[in-house]
Amino acid sequence: MSKISLGSHPYLLGFDQLERLAERAAKGSEGYPPYNIEHLAPDGFRITLAVAGFGEDELAVTTEDRQLVIRGRLAEPSEDRVYLHRGIAARAFQRSFVLADGVEVVSAQIENGLLHVDLKRVKPQQLVQTIPISRK
Repeated sequence: MSKISLGSHPYLLGFDQLERLAERAAKGSEGYPPYNIEHLAPDGFRITLAVAGFGEDELAVTTEDRQLVIRGRLAEPSEDRVYLHRGIAARAFQRSFVLADGVEVVSAQIENGLLHVDLKRVKPQQLVQTIPISRK
């Protein structure tokens, strides 16, 4: 049995990446760090990650290939510390979110152990475009 690709339909020109985006979004990832996604009226979103213990210089927020990628890596702890119990997670993480066309990252700020990343849907500049026809 062959797999039917959504991107191979003749009326869906240029949507071959849609399948790859769906696969990336569906990939399971561990639950660390926990996060919330809020809708901010009228056309904004806020992603909030719990990043207790991370400083600004230990976090990176980037966009790569229509993905919002948030990475955290703690600095190596000093060797002179001796823990009797270590229950606070101090591990590196990477969390990705697939962005729709027209959604852009507006800002990122850290406050009280929470990283807030604000997104906004921008309106397309021109909905109708006339294509000139030339002769050969």
